[in-house]
Formats: sequence, structure tokens, C-alpha cells
Amino acid sequence: MAPTGAQIIAQSLHSLGVTVIFGIVGIPVVEIAEETINLGIRFIGFRNEQAASYAASAYGYLTGRPGVCLVVGGPGVLHAMPGIGNSSVNAFPLLVLAGSSESHLVSRGAFQELDAIALLSPHTKLAIRPPSLESIPQIIQNAYRTSWYGRPGPSFVDLPADLIQETVENASEVQEIAVVLECPIGGGDKNRVLEIAHSIKTAKAPLVVIGKGAAYAQAEIQIRELIEKSNLPFLPTPMGKGVLPDSHRLNTASARSTALKEADIVLILGARLNWILHFGDTPKWNSCAKFIQIDISAEEIGRNRGDASLSILGDLRIVVPQLLAALGPWSYNPSISPYSLHLASAKSKNSSTASEKASSTAIPMTYACAFSTIERILHSLSPPDQGEILYVSEGANTMDISRSMFPVSYPRLRLDAGTHATMGVGLGYAIAAHAAYNSSLPEGVSGPRGRKKIVALEGDSAFGFSAMEVETMARYGMDILIFVMNNGGVYHGDSDDAEEWLRLQKATQDGDGLGKGGLRSTSLGYEVGYEKIAEMCGGLGYLVRTPEDLAEATRKGWESDRVCVVNVIIEAGKGGKLEFGWQAAGKKKRAKL
Repeated sequence: MAPTGAQIIAQSLHSLGVTVIFGIVGIPVVEIAEETINLGIRFIGFRNEQAASYAASAYGYLTGRPGVCLVVGGPGVLHAMPGIGNSSVNAFPLLVLAGSSESHLVSRGAFQELDAIALLSPHTKLAIRPPSLESIPQIIQNAYRTSWYGRPGPSFVDLPADLIQETVENASEVQEIAVVLECPIGGGDKNRVLEIAHSIKTAKAPLVVIGKGAAYAQAEIQIRELIEKSNLPFLPTPMGKGVLPDSHRLNTASARSTALKEADIVLILGARLNWILHFGDTPKWNSCAKFIQIDISAEEIGRNRGDASLSILGDLRIVVPQLLAALGPWSYNPSISPYSLHLASAKSKNSSTASEKASSTAIPMTYACAFSTIERILHSLSPPDQGEILYVSEGANTMDISRSMFPVSYPRLRLDAGTHATMGVGLGYAIAAHAAYNSSLPEGVSGPRGRKKIVALEGDSAFGFSAMEVETMARYGMDILIFVMNNGGVYHGDSDDAEEWLRLQKATQDGDGLGKGGLRSTSLGYEVGYEKIAEMCGGLGYLVRTPEDLAEATRKGWESDRVCVVNVIIEAGKGGKLEFGWQAAGKKKRAKL
């Protein structure tokens, strides 16, 4: 029997080794989804294409191979664009397949008609439409390879309804494809490597910055050996955490400001000199610092304060061993400058400050108290060195504060809002992590093999973007543990008192609060019952107000084989400064126009 376009598409994905697809079906792509299921590919159906596309992009990061997202044309493509942008800015490999209107109806106002190729070409590495049924396998293979090779990013394949539904006349003319092999990797010029080694050896205050690119490259073995043998202090970026254990003696994360201000030679492994690293600029960084970049993206070399004359375009798995060989038996002697003493002093001071904040007994709880309680219970159930927990974190305060309070010992066990600081990624990421690590044939690898408990730390605003994906988790039996940090607002709420909040609400509704007497633009509902979303889907839900109740809910959520939402009431933080801690800085000079 001659195959249909849907069957050819499904077989192409199967031939590429795709094991899971994230998406939402409708006419005509439902036929593709059904055919992939028939071939043993898992299809995870979402409630919104935005979350599905986020999930597919995160799956690509966690597994090191492109995640696949399937959506309908028109509005489905528009809803999936956030994931495409997220993939591009974070360098996550992503393949998006979308249906479209029949070829012969183009420009006539067809059902869900959209020129997706024109729309997405500026935002993808490749946007393409197969010209025929016979060409589908090669087109999909090329899009898959393009999203993966070089700097990872999104590729898009447009699939018209007639192409999906038609039957090929001569099955022998359908091109056969095979699994795409990993991209060949290269190292650095020997003389350049020797120059870098000399710069490091002569540094008084060296620092190695480890980014999420190092985690994606799965270069943890090579980087751990470099740090251990060279005795170099290191600083992980938020998603670079775990390439070396957070508990490592040379980790400067708890003395970050001091490390940045004093470092004179900075070796950057798989990270970008963007806003997360303050562009390498003063006053955050030492004005005399030299920045050496090792990256797979030529565009990043020399960017901002990067020193192109001392940097290497290459794969960390090759370049880091080259550098280690060039360093020879040398290791950094911290006694040559006060740098190490300053780092130790800052670590001690900041640790004391963090402990003091976590010990607060105020009700409603503070962020620090709530996170400390969750961390204590989780680590009593599974210490970080066992590598059994993957954390997802989003929400400005939730992400910023929790970053230092939940240590990990292995890479790819922490996902957050990333380079775009994108709110709404959390639940899609959590589903992707569950699929990557807990399926029957897991493709994700981090630390000891075995199941991972997925723990999502969500700000109440961030949770609202994709809250209905809790039903997706429940439908597929995903035992994800979600904590919603409920302060009743974006950044902060308006009141810790119900009567006061109701007064502000009434003033707003009556039009009397148009000045300063009503709810602010940052307001969300007062003590919204987010836990009920899990309950209505067959999961577990807990509303907690005290550390004792939070500890008990954390234990029960850990033990449950169902999705669990813990609604954590914390202080509103009324009157707090609206600032993302990561970007806090001194006064800026005004631009001269």
C-alpha cells in the first residue's frame, strides 16, 4: 500500500531516532501524530503550543539532540513562536513541524493561512517547505541536522495539508534517510592554546566562568579535571551549575561580586559576555581583566570585552584537554596575591547573611525561610551527591533567591528562565525534564543513572503562564513536585492582610483607586488557591502557611506518584524595590545623542 505524506513524515522522524514529540494536534497534523504513535514514538499533547515549544527546546538542551515540536498552522505557529525565540537565544536545538493550508489555496484566505516561511526565516536557522512528497525525508533530515550542528537553534518545516494527506504514487522514489551522527568537533591552534596557558600561569587572580554551553556540551569530565589539577577558582552561571559540584572548595558563587571585581584573567567556557555576566564591564568587573573565550559560536568571540586575540573557536571536549596539557604540572598558588583570602572572607560573610535570612520565624514566611525548609527536607530525602533531583526555577524573585539555595552536584539538573529571562517556561521545562530522564528509554544523562524527581520552584506570576499544563502532567502520570511561591503579585503583592487587599480591590473596581488608593500594576489575586489545579486533575494539592506545614507537604509531594502543587503563602513584600537582583547596578551614564 502506498504511504501517505503523514506516514512518510512519521517514518522520517523514526529513522532519525526521534523518541518523543511535544505539541498540540488539529487538522491536518493529527494524522502525523497518530502515525508517529503507531511507530512507537511518544506524543505528549499540551494545552498550549507555547508550553509545548518550550518543552521541546529544553528537551534538546537536556539530551544534546534536537527536541521536536508539532503544531497546527496559523495560530499554532504563532503560539509556538516563543519556544522558537527561546531556542534561538539560548542555543537549544529545536525542530518545529507545522501544518499549513493547501498549496493551491495560497493567497485566497484559506483555513488558518499564514506565510510561516516568511514569518520564521529571520528567527530560525532554516525555514523550509518540502516541494514534493518524495523530498520530505531529506528535507526533515536537513532541518534536524541544521538545528543541531554549529551553534544550536531552531529549524522549521512547513507541511501543507495536501502534502500530509496525499498518497505517493511510487513509494520507491521516497528518499531513505538514516540517523544524523553527532557533528564533528574541533580543537584550538596549538600556539594559541600555549598563549592562553601562559596568561593563566602569570595571572594573580584567575577565574574560570562555566556556562550552560559547557553543560550542553557534556564537557563535565574534562572541565572537572582542569579545575582539580590547576586549582583555579571557578564561577558557574545559573545553568552552568553542576558541571562541577556546587559544594566544590573552588566554587566562588557565594563570593561572586568579589570574584568579578578582582579577577585579572577570566577563562570563559561555554558562556556569553551578555547581561548575565554584565558584559564584562566595570564596575562589576575589574577594569584590567582579560577575557578569554572558548566557544563554538564565532559570533561570540571578541564580543563586548572578549579578547579575540586570546580566544578559541572550538569544542570544550577538545580544547579543555589541550589547555590542561599545555599547563602541564602547574597549579595556581593562592598565596601569590590576597585574591583567595578576599574570596574566602566574602564567602564566610555571605554565608552568615544567608543563614540569618533563612532563620526568620516571621509569618507569612519569607522566601529564604520557605526555600530553606524545602531544601532541608529534600536533601534529607536525597542528598545532592546522589543526583536524583532536577530543579526548574522561574519568577524573578523565586529564581534569583533560590539559585544559591538548592545546590546540585551534576550538570543539566537545573533549568531556569535563561538568556531571555523568559517567564512561562517552567512547566514546559518540567515536562521535558520528566520525559528526558524518566521515560522507558531515557535520553537525558546526568550523574548516576536512574529516575530524577522533577521539582519546579514557581513564582505565582510565572506559574500562571502555563498553569493548565498541570493537567498534562497528570494525564501522563508525571510525578512532578511544584512549589508556587504565592506573594500575590509580580515581584511583590499589595498586602499581607485580607481586609486591606479587599479594600484596595474595591477602590480599583469602583474607580476610586486610580491614583494611589487601589491595586497596583503588579497585583495578582490575594492568596489564590493554586493547589486546587492539581486536585481537579487527580493530583495532590497543599496550601501551607508555616515552615512545619511546608515541611510536611514537601515530604508528601516527594513520596507521591502523582503531580503535586504546594501553594506556599509568603510575605507580600509590599513597598519593595522593583528590581531584578541580577541586574542591580550603580548609576548609568546617559547616552549623548
